[in-house]
Parts: sequence; structure tokens; C-alpha cells
Amino acid sequence: MIGYLILLILLFSLVTALCNGQIDNVCTQLLASPQKAVELNITIGCSICLWSGVMQVAQDSGLLKGLSKLFSPLLRLLFPSIKKESKAAQAVCLNLAANLLGLGAAAAPAGICAVQEFQKMSRSPSIATDNSILLILLNTASLQLIPTTAAMLRLQAGSAAPMEILPAVWMASVLSVCTGVLAAKTMRHLCSPLQRSFGHPAKRRAMS
Repeated sequence: MIGYLILLILLFSLVTALCNGQIDNVCTQLLASPQKAVELNITIGCSICLWSGVMQVAQDSGLLKGLSKLFSPLLRLLFPSIKKESKAAQAVCLNLAANLLGLGAAAAPAGICAVQEFQKMSRSPSIATDNSILLILLNTASLQLIPTTAAMLRLQAGSAAPMEILPAVWMASVLSVCTGVLAAKTMRHLCSPLQRSFGHPAKRRAMS
């Protein structure tokens, strides 16, 4: 499906460029795009490897246990079904801490680890659990106190005040997180009676 979408975008770009007389610019960008794609993949891959190593060091040094205690009130509120000292709780804490610091590359490996742990505890691992959905929502909304990545990109682009976006980032983050959590909790409350009425998906498949 992704291949068809990319092909459609390329065809649309070529037709639009022909109509506007900009085919030379499109060809130039097409020739330069592979190099940019390789550079982007290497940059992201190295960043994920680095922060995955940092996560392992934090786990071996006991830092994750300290984060679990720090975020335990928030964990009990958002994820009441997980244990405070579990591997899932530690991964969630690291994910939240990385997002608060604006380190998206560090948040991704921790989030993946937490979702894997949530799915292991589920009776149907192939179906996303409520905890997994909520964590993905929090990771996407990304409540940030210090938008490190955004500020770094602004600094590289020549901004004289890269941190002046703080008020806008705080407002957007708080609104997006609150809206997302409210929607997730509401949908969970509305869908629970339906799940009890129709039974568990795995049970229904076994009966059929």
C-alpha cells in the first residue's frame, strides 16, 4: 500500500511540474533525495542505538527503579493494572522522562519495550491492550517540559532564540495529552460493556 501511495505522489508531482514548467527542479530533487534518505536513516539509526544503550545502562544501574518511584503516583493514575517494580513500569517511566525532556529518540525504544511487556500480559497478544493504546497516545502527544529536539533543530536553522517556543510547546502538549487521555478513558468506559456482552475475542474465535 505504501508503495502505491509513493508512486501516486511521484506521478502527481511529475504531472504538476510539467504543467508549471518546473520539471528541472523536480528532477534535481529526485537525484538529491536518495542521498538525503540515506543520511536520515543513518542519523536516526545511530540515535536509536545510542539511546537504547542508555536505556540498558539505566536499567543495569538501578536508575529505572528510581524513576519508577518518582512516577509511581502518575503510574497508579494512568496504568492502575501494572506493578510499580515491573519491567513494564520501568519502561513507561523512562518513556515519560524522555518525552518530558524532549528526547524523542530515547522515548521510542522505551515505549516499544513497554508495549511489548503489556502485550505479553494480555490474553490476546495480537490485539492492542488498553495500556498499550494509552501509552502510544501519551508518546505521540509527548508532554514536554524542555523541547530539546525542536530547540536543536531551530538552532541549526539559525534561530537566535531557539527556546522561545516554550510557552507554545507547553500549551500544545498539555492540551493534546489531556484531550487524548480523556478520549482514551472515555472510549474504554464505553467499550467495556460491549466487551462483556460479546465476550473476549479469543473466546469468540474458539466458540466459532
